[in-house]
Amino acid sequence: MYSFKFADIGEGIHEGKILEYSFKVGDKINEGDTLVVIETDKVNAEIPSPVDGKIVQLGPKVGEIVHVGEILAVIDDGSEKSKEKNVEDESDEAGVVGEIEVSDEVIASAITDDEQTDSNKRVLATPVARKLANDLNIDITKVIGSGEHGRVLRDDIETFKSKGNEFASKTVEVPNIKAIDGARREKISTLRKSVVKAMTLSKQIIPHTTLIDELDVTDLVNFRTEQKPLAEKENIKLTYMAFIIKALIKSIKEYPVFNSSYDMLNEEIVYHQSINIGIAVDTPDGLIVPNIKNAEGLSLFEIAKEIDRLASLAKERKIQLNELQNGTITITNFGAFDAISGTPIIKYPEVAILGIGKITKKPIVKENQIAIADIIPLSLTFDHRIIDGADGGRFMIAFKKYLKNPLLLLMS
Repeated sequence: MYSFKFADIGEGIHEGKILEYSFKVGDKINEGDTLVVIETDKVNAEIPSPVDGKIVQLGPKVGEIVHVGEILAVIDDGSEKSKEKNVEDESDEAGVVGEIEVSDEVIASAITDDEQTDSNKRVLATPVARKLANDLNIDITKVIGSGEHGRVLRDDIETFKSKGNEFASKTVEVPNIKAIDGARREKISTLRKSVVKAMTLSKQIIPHTTLIDELDVTDLVNFRTEQKPLAEKENIKLTYMAFIIKALIKSIKEYPVFNSSYDMLNEEIVYHQSINIGIAVDTPDGLIVPNIKNAEGLSLFEIAKEIDRLASLAKERKIQLNELQNGTITITNFGAFDAISGTPIIKYPEVAILGIGKITKKPIVKENQIAIADIIPLSLTFDHRIIDGADGGRFMIAFKKYLKNPLLLLMS
């Protein structure tokens, strides 16, 4: 028998809703055949069978929630014993059986999720950590993990037991919200659940600090106006975001710590070789952050194409999982919603996020004369554990230098 479990695919995805089984109990299935389609908070994934055999048992019913590590199916593959991965060989991605593939064909997603789940199951943890917590009678919900995406590892449980984990959370009694005056209740979507978890994790772990400034981008506005006809001939939508990303890339090359992650467990800064810039996209279901891979190797027009492509896919919920994974720094555009500025929240495990406000015309003093200029508000939020305020200031100076002088963006 082969016990096939829902695999941990990263990106904070540790549960999904069963949308459709392609086979039923008693059916024969071949390795690679799609066994089930699962809706996660990021994408709809087709899960293939890892073996040939006969289906003896299926997991949760259609519409129910399945968590990482739970059985999707038991398949009679001719072996006598259940084949399961040795969970004692723990790594940050360990603990489940099988591999997952993401289909290019996306099924229309459900927006709401009516399923209630146990709080313990909702904690992101390896099976080894769960078993150890149970054996030691430790409430795993009180432990904040040091693994990727806040996953609780065995070491976190052992440290918590021996001397109290420095990252352990204090128990907070959450008051019950009572419905009065005929108040309406509505379950949040799976995507909204993902946003809730990501924002809570970020604020729990990362000490945020934000620098706010504004910049005269009159030359940039004029330069973009000049280049738009050329871009339109090549069917390219040239927005200010392409210039902003280009300026961010050049600034990161001067200050690579802004393209890093902080490994709390090993007390190391991980400097990423590629610059994968996330762009926060507002969708009808909630916030999605796809990222432009290897942005440092793209031209201005190529970046503009990627922005348009990823934003369209995100809004249509056709984005693929690999386009959401492994971002290294994020940009959020407050100006798209007529906002002047804001203080964005870092996307863990990144160390910085750049906020862009609405470009407006303002009177400024230039060479002792009053002039009208195009002004853009900027807000840079960063992880104060590894980036000091002075470093943030220097990074902002570099970024403003490039954005203020658009010709610099075209130089290698």
